[in-house]
Amino acid sequence: MRAIVISSTIAAALLVAGPWLLGEGTLRFATECLLVLAMAQMWNLLAGYAGLVSFGHQVFVGIGAYGLFLISDTFELSPYWVLPVAPLACATVAAIIALPLFRLREAYFSIAMWVFSEIVAALVMKAGWLGGTSGLPLKSSRLMDLDWFEPALFWMAGTLALGTIGGLFVLMRSGFGLGLMSVRDNDLAAMSVGVDVQRNRFIVFVLSAAGCGLAGAVSFLGNLYVSPAAAFDVNWVVYLMFVVMIGGIGTLEGPIIGTVIFFGLRELITDQLGLSAGWYLVALGSVAVIVMLWSPRGLWPPLRDRFGLNFLGVGRTAPAAPALAPLADKAGQMG
Repeated sequence: MRAIVISSTIAAALLVAGPWLLGEGTLRFATECLLVLAMAQMWNLLAGYAGLVSFGHQVFVGIGAYGLFLISDTFELSPYWVLPVAPLACATVAAIIALPLFRLREAYFSIAMWVFSEIVAALVMKAGWLGGTSGLPLKSSRLMDLDWFEPALFWMAGTLALGTIGGLFVLMRSGFGLGLMSVRDNDLAAMSVGVDVQRNRFIVFVLSAAGCGLAGAVSFLGNLYVSPAAAFDVNWVVYLMFVVMIGGIGTLEGPIIGTVIFFGLRELITDQLGLSAGWYLVALGSVAVIVMLWSPRGLWPPLRDRFGLNFLGVGRTAPAAPALAPLADKAGQMG
């Protein structure tokens, strides 16, 4: 625990000093990395700890972004003050669709989420008051101090990333987290010992949607423009799945490793080697295949087991079995 406190303090200090330590381009790149990490942790919460694999989480990215732009422009409010609208809107939508979706299991749930996302994207494209296929510019951007725009985005992204990691660590170390992992491993067995499966999944689904919505809003706030093709792009969930599956699903360290690999490959292929984006996708696919063949659980679990690492572990140690022999002798004496 002491190591976690020290690491958190160092990370917070680096976050505060980041705008003065990093150049403008590097600062923007770090902001993007932190936002993807936050989204990946939220997707990992749903898939890795609740056993619900979503192919449609891009819908919450889009709803969060559009909610921010629409409310900010309509009421002439600074986007910074409107940011809480994004997670609230996504949480509300998630709460509404949870009941019908939870009637579906495994692949059916995953596909239903993707279909729902496509329906919402199609409706947004046909809505003239939302800009249609052209999207919306952020007219209220004039209410922000653009001199501090990039540092503010970095601080928000960093706070969101650290907050999701710390929040999930506390959540999964609680009794609720233990019940949630039992639901993931075997929902029928969890029900038999009194765990409310539907309630646990509902809470996690809403939290995951809210987190992705907030990260999506901050991401498109940085662009000062949102369009349905970008906000509801299926590549959002593809990237999140890659980050989580490669790093280690069901672990807090896994998405961190996956994010480093994801952006490291992009910079290596497109920037250092000067190759096209197509080759970057080929590299991503190749890495994914190799890792899945070598370690289906991702990179972190075998590294953790081999070197005894346990930075953000949330697992529990089973209680030792009682000594049967002394109990038998005592029972014999009583008999």
